[in-house]
Amino acid sequence: MLKLDGATHTASEIFQQPLVWKKSISLFAEKRNEYKGFLQEIYSKHEVVKVILTGAGTSAFIGDILAPIFKQEGKNKVFFEAVPTTDIVSNPTEYLVSEIPTILVSFARSGQSPESVATVNLGQQLIKDFYQVVITCNKDGQLAKNVQDDKNSIVILLPEEANDKSLAMTSSFSCMMLMAYALFTNNPSFDQEMNLVIENGQHLVTTVNTTVDTVLEYDFNRIIYLGSGLLGQLAHEASLKMLELTAGKVVAAFESSLGFRHGPKSILNDQSVVALFVSSDPYTRKYDLDILKEISGIPGVKVIALSEKLDETVEQYADWKIPVNTSGELVKNDFYLALLYIVFAQTLAMKKSINLGISPDNPSPDGVISRVVQGVTIYDYK
Repeated sequence: MLKLDGATHTASEIFQQPLVWKKSISLFAEKRNEYKGFLQEIYSKHEVVKVILTGAGTSAFIGDILAPIFKQEGKNKVFFEAVPTTDIVSNPTEYLVSEIPTILVSFARSGQSPESVATVNLGQQLIKDFYQVVITCNKDGQLAKNVQDDKNSIVILLPEEANDKSLAMTSSFSCMMLMAYALFTNNPSFDQEMNLVIENGQHLVTTVNTTVDTVLEYDFNRIIYLGSGLLGQLAHEASLKMLELTAGKVVAAFESSLGFRHGPKSILNDQSVVALFVSSDPYTRKYDLDILKEISGIPGVKVIALSEKLDETVEQYADWKIPVNTSGELVKNDFYLALLYIVFAQTLAMKKSINLGISPDNPSPDGVISRVVQGVTIYDYK
């Protein structure tokens, strides 16, 4: 069925993710000391270090999701900032400061995007102490090739399976995010905690289709993803997947759980679905559940609630409830939940695309969007 509907690559790349996460962690472990040592050497040289997490589109959202948790875990001398390459290229001096030692972390599926290459060139031109971490799926991409002999740079290469063949990024997104977290986290229990996430991910990919099929019985033409903190940033990626894979036929938006009331709620109509990413943090969760209660009373609007475990509020107010942790242990933070939540959003977007008669592998045959962005002119900076 999926093959006939042009979803061969997309389906495979979504459902393989737990296994590719496992492979990614194994590859990282082989070079953990080298990677961590690279960072420690930089930190020891400078009183202050800025880390810019960057990419374009989905790759940029990786930085948006990770920055809050890195700031929470970070050392006093290391400051994290998420800035898209598309912002850096057009306004370099707003983000690249000559006298501040900077590590540019580039997320790149192909490593060929013109803005990504241009951002590196600008960093080299403008920053006195400039370092690079390239996290990529393509060893032959321009970003990876450019740093092969650079002692101030490292390349973290993902498994070949993560180099998505389909237009929309799925495996590449979650695996690059995972590798960056492994690099910068100070969490000594990371490997054990990821084993729990992988176990739950393997269960989720075998059960998610059934829930998605029931959601698709409701003929929605708008979807709004909500979340708090880093899950609010994940909502950006979830909404983009729906927009990309349905070729814009489904209006897709995102907002924070608290921010939704401040105007964006006006997007709702009687063919809308709201998907809520519920936080595992007991304090934050209160705000997520409040908006769940509020939206559930709006006529014609259906609500999906993704949470670690079910509770009475989710059971009572959500039309579809998706608990992503079926084990007896608790997931330690919202980053781990993000890896699981995005599998649902990717699957829903893919199957909605099929329902609309669109090929998820290539939802833009007219070339309006492409796997590697086209039509960008890069101007010399002087």
